[in-house]
Amino acid sequence: MNDHSNNYTDTSFNLYQAYSYTLLLQVEASTFSYAVVNGNRLLVSAQNCDLDELAHPKQLSELLTATYKNVIIGMPAVALTLVPKPLFNEEFIAEFARLLDVKENEKVFAQTLDDQNIIIYKTKDELVAAVEKFNLQNTVYTAQGWVKAIANSNPPDSNLYVEVGKDNVQFLYFSAGKLRFYNAFEYKNEDELAYFTSFVAEELKLKPQQTTLVLSGDIAVGDKNMKRLGDFYPKIEINGLKILELPGQIPSHKFLALAALSLCGSSEEH
Repeated sequence: MNDHSNNYTDTSFNLYQAYSYTLLLQVEASTFSYAVVNGNRLLVSAQNCDLDELAHPKQLSELLTATYKNVIIGMPAVALTLVPKPLFNEEFIAEFARLLDVKENEKVFAQTLDDQNIIIYKTKDELVAAVEKFNLQNTVYTAQGWVKAIANSNPPDSNLYVEVGKDNVQFLYFSAGKLRFYNAFEYKNEDELAYFTSFVAEELKLKPQQTTLVLSGDIAVGDKNMKRLGDFYPKIEINGLKILELPGQIPSHKFLALAALSLCGSSEEH
């Protein structure tokens, strides 16, 4: 196992009560994070665990093999496209998938992203294999909860939402309360993070002086990523949304995308 970040175990956590708990799993290319919740109360969690522990659990064997009331799994994308619901037809999933240049070692999912959009995305077979035992009907696109949480917060047109991962960044923008833009990019350093942020803002015709970046994920006030973004955007905020009751040692913005999976139900897998 890698060193976990934001480890937490509530004193009331009891695996014998798993039948009343929900297990949240957030899968990345080489790591995963998990949380067990009871209602909106966090019971146990860890982030940045080695993916092999999910596929072949040892230290987490009891936790990952317990029988839970619900399991929700956030799956990442190698590539994706959004299709408005009125234009989506299951019969044409193969046609949509051609846009993603699907390889032999990749699997395609078509799932609901929000009230108006279906997301079609591909992910690696090895990641699918790691979660098959939990039932693929329990998978959702990794950002579905994050999108839903922000949509429920009445986002203003001046906000550009940014979820910063270790090597992946996601952007979300709402206009007049409706999702106008979502995409994700791989980045290597703070300069590339700033570049993709500027690229997205320019595509949306958002002027830096009039735009507030609302950040969550793997970022902290004063770190190199935030400082670099501050060179271009004078208005930056840490996302203050709280989905679950969290202990003081876990910053809610670092836990937002994982916690927001609790807002999702299962989605049909294709």
